[in-house]
Amino acid sequence: MADIDTGLKEMMTIDGAIGASLVDYGSGMALGSLGTSKDLDLMVASAGNTEVVRAKMRTMDQLGIKDTIEDILITLSNQYHLIRPLSGRKGTGLFLYLALDRHRSNLALARHRLRAIEATLDI
Repeated sequence: MADIDTGLKEMMTIDGAIGASLVDYGSGMALGSLGTSKDLDLMVASAGNTEVVRAKMRTMDQLGIKDTIEDILITLSNQYHLIRPLSGRKGTGLFLYLALDRHRSNLALARHRLRAIEATLDI
């Protein structure tokens, strides 16, 4: 089982990774983050993506959708932003956030690797 720091380091080994964090969407605070881009403020991104997760959960509730979010993808012209709420009792209220350089990453492989990293996290 991987701790938070190990999980973040593994996320940063994904091709094209420019930033990674584990976020508490109750508070919007990052429990840990790593990044290689000085243009990406991970604290701001973590807090902002908290609002994305909350809005989607609220919408699902209003629509009566009794399902879980696997991941949320935000596609920009030069980046992908992946948000993956943690499943399981230990991860309730947390999500993984991964920012990728769109031109250096493989989205399908990144999603697969993020799922595998989530499975090994011990929080």
